[in-house]
This record gives sequence, structure tokens and C-alpha cells, in this order.
Amino acid sequence: MSCEDFRESNDTGMKNKKHFVLVHGACHGAWCWYKILPLLKLKGHHVTALDLGASGINPKQLSELKSFSDYVQPLMEFISSLPQDESIILVGHSYGGLGLALAMEKFPEKISAAVFVTAYMPNFIDPPVTLVEEFFRRTPPESLLDCEITVQEEPPNLPISATFGPLYLETTMYQNSQSEDLELAKVLLRPFKFFMEDLAEQSLLTEAKYGSVQRVFVVCKEDEVMKQDFVQWMIDNSPTEQVKLIDGADHMVMLSKPKDLCKILLKVAHNY
Repeated sequence: MSCEDFRESNDTGMKNKKHFVLVHGACHGAWCWYKILPLLKLKGHHVTALDLGASGINPKQLSELKSFSDYVQPLMEFISSLPQDESIILVGHSYGGLGLALAMEKFPEKISAAVFVTAYMPNFIDPPVTLVEEFFRRTPPESLLDCEITVQEEPPNLPISATFGPLYLETTMYQNSQSEDLELAKVLLRPFKFFMEDLAEQSLLTEAKYGSVQRVFVVCKEDEVMKQDFVQWMIDNSPTEQVKLIDGADHMVMLSKPKDLCKILLKVAHNY
């Protein structure tokens, strides 16, 4: 599809001007949305891509982050700074889904919809850490290839931090993306903390707040990170208003299939 085709399609985007707030996943930064920003802006929407703590060009170092709250502080501060009558569409990728969930719990009245893009999507019954534990239970250690993952010395040996290796990026995360985007990631990725203890707290999310926000989940058919059986397990445990499938998309769908993802976001803007 050419840029001209994209301009002619999805006229719904021109009728409802919305503010999209884009939240990246583990080790990434606001830079990973660079293909999505101009497409949404072309349709007249306002778009903000944020760097979370110790991510992208955020000045903090990983050692300075003492909690998950420190990590998502840029997102919380940004939403808090918005005018009282302004609502946003939150879009989270991968581990960014957990930040989305906490923002939905804190600011449900400011979020018209939340889009989980092949992202961790908790329910309001189990602590969010349940999803991360289930992911690692289903993921053979050998499939992580050259990723550097530190774990607790004592059982249950929960993960502490991670850095994605170049082989893992090429074969598992970016396998359908352009080589230029893969090389960009190798240059810009930063180490990441899981904050498992923080996410193990009970009652972080409630039905009255988190559960009140409309949710859409985007499934990436060729995602080798968040595989379809795990994704289906999440959706079964936390049903959404809509589930959208993108064919040919790897885990980094905003880079491998940006126009397809943007189509979905424009429909969300129209519907919510």
C-alpha cells in the first residue's frame, strides 16, 4: 500500500481527532513508534510517544529505578498533566501493557480506550506478575538464545533484568522487519528490569477502575515472542471488547506492519 493509498483510506480517522499516547515495551523506547507517528498525524490526530524510565533518551540509569512506579513515572506524570476534560487512547506494546494497566487503574476517566499491542494484558483478579511468570513457564530457556537475563539466586528464581541479544532480535523479534530497523534496535536498546516483586502485589487493579476502560487487543500472527497460545490464555482470562489480527506481523508490528497497525488504531479512534 502506498502513502497515497493510505491517505485515501480510513476516512474515519479524519472525523474524530484523538490524542494517542504510545508506550513502548522492554528495552525499547519512544523511537520504536517512528513509523506510526507520521501515519496518525497525517490523519489529524495528536500523538505522544513516551520514553519510560531508563529507556530511550530518558536520562535515568537502570540502577536508579527502585520500583515499577519509577519505571512508569513518565507515563503517569504525562497523563496527570493533561487538562481535566481531555481523554486519550493509550497504546501499549509488549511489557508496556503492564504500564497501561496501572495507568488505567489510576486515570480511568481520562482514557477512552486502551490498545494492547501483542502486550501483557492482566485481569483485575490475579496480580500482574502472574502473566510474566506464565510467559517464562511457557518459554524454554534455550529459545531465549543470546539474551542476557539475570535471575534471583533463591527459588523461584524470578527474572530480575534482561538485555536482548542480536541473534534473538534477528530471529525472534524482528524477523519480518526491515534490516534497517533491526540495526537501529541494536544501537538504541537499553537494559531492562522486570520489577516482579512490585507486580506481585494483590489488588493493584480493580474492576471498578481498570475494568471500566474499553480494551482492544492486537494479535500478531507471526509473533515468536508472545505466541498465540499464550496470547489466547491472556485473552481468555481478561476478555476484551475487540481482538484484531495482523497477518505477517512479527513482535515489532509497529515496524514490520505499521500501516496495518495504524488502520486498527484509526478504527479505535472512530469507535471509542
